[in-house]
Amino acid sequence: MADQQNDSFIREVNEELRSEQMRRVWKRFGPVIIGLAVLIVLGTAGYRVFEYWTDDRASQSGDRFLAATRLAADGRNDEALTALTALEKDGYGAYPVLARLRAATLLAQKGDAKAAIEAFTAIGKDEAVPQVIRDVAHVRAAFLLIDNGSYDAVSAEVEGLAAPGRSLRNSAREALGLAAYKAGQMDKAREWFEEITQDSEAPRNVANRAQIMLDNITAAGKPNS
Repeated sequence: MADQQNDSFIREVNEELRSEQMRRVWKRFGPVIIGLAVLIVLGTAGYRVFEYWTDDRASQSGDRFLAATRLAADGRNDEALTALTALEKDGYGAYPVLARLRAATLLAQKGDAKAAIEAFTAIGKDEAVPQVIRDVAHVRAAFLLIDNGSYDAVSAEVEGLAAPGRSLRNSAREALGLAAYKAGQMDKAREWFEEITQDSEAPRNVANRAQIMLDNITAAGKPNS
């Protein structure tokens, strides 16, 4: 019986000591623990608010972009250009860049090749724009320059993209081949079209067009100028 009383007393003493230690720890670190908990709660809430805000902004920009494309589809190009220009300035996410590309395309469709070329070239030179979009812009400018510029102008836009391993190499080669053909530089045109037909990864439609051009060059038998 005495042993049980001793054990009970010892447990009570130990519990009291632990309680006293906890009170000291809490007195010392309690405010810090509370502060960290508050920061975690505020951080989580802030992230959720930011996530909602960014999703909402992106959704609004997407709606505006779709509205502008519908205007263009309806032939209301001037209104579409106005909407796209506004989206370029205050849109969110990828939509300002997409608006720039679409606006440049509309300029080309309206027959303003010079303005369209300038717009595509500006996108291609903008280092803030993702590289894949810059490459697409260079190719678009190059195809417009086939009828509105020189071979050298086309080359300045896309010859670097025609190198092996580049994702848009065959589109770039096609633009260069067509520009050379138009300029009467048949040997150079043949070289570009042959690079397309010899590329096993060339899209079939591009390869078919390149073969047609090679057949035309062979049939014409035109000397290089």
